[in-house]
Amino acid sequence: MQRITRSQLDNAVLWLNKLTDSPEECYRKEGDKWVANVGNYHISGAYGGFALHRMGNEDGGIRDIFQTGHVPMRELYNLIHAFRRGIEIAREEVTA
Repeated sequence: MQRITRSQLDNAVLWLNKLTDSPEECYRKEGDKWVANVGNYHISGAYGGFALHRMGNEDGGIRDIFQTGHVPMRELYNLIHAFRRGIEIAREEVTA
């Protein structure tokens, strides 16, 4: 089984942000202040694991999308791909 890398996780999230028309960057600079990009999906790393978070407000509040806490890279990679496929299927059904 091939090892999943952080780069692969980042690429999966980049594609998810594009699929959902969400900002690709977590923060933007407004004057001398950093402001969170609401709607941005990004990877959080802690406790030796990883989670998919989404920015909920301009102050940087987030939501743990899968509510699993931080899990191994492979598990998160599989969850992200299933989530993306679910979005694609839902869109296909709406347009059908």
